[in-house]
Amino acid sequence: MSFSIGDLARWTGVKVATIRYYEDRGLLAAPRRSAGNQRRYGQAEVERLGFIRHARDLGFPLAAIAQLVELQDHPDRSCDAATRIASEQLDAVRRKISRLRALETELSRITERCTGTGPSRACYVLASLGDHSLCGTDHAPPAATSPTHAT
Repeated sequence: MSFSIGDLARWTGVKVATIRYYEDRGLLAAPRRSAGNQRRYGQAEVERLGFIRHARDLGFPLAAIAQLVELQDHPDRSCDAATRIASEQLDAVRRKISRLRALETELSRITERCTGTGPSRACYVLASLGDHSLCGTDHAPPAATSPTHAT
């Protein structure tokens, strides 16, 4: 049995453009083509796309998914690498959760300090957004590099 790219997209919930992108990235093998040059997919591609989608749902970056797909394609290899990749993703998720908690704390603090009445010039929320020194916690994401300003 073979499926069109539209069928594959509907069954997996992955957009057609995304399926093509995954093919271009090598996450999905190039599909067979019909006599009319239409892409045709089988059960293996449905399962692979389900694997990729689940990994994306768990937040894995595409580079990590490519490594996991490579491991899946070689079932005789050790799963140490898969465990390492999953552990790295878990660490990344924990960092995001920590950052979100800091954001929650700060947003709670600035909304509680604001009365919600009066003119906007006296609004604590607006003042806090304009002046980071009014914040009670360090919730800014790590800076890659500081911007330079022309003088």
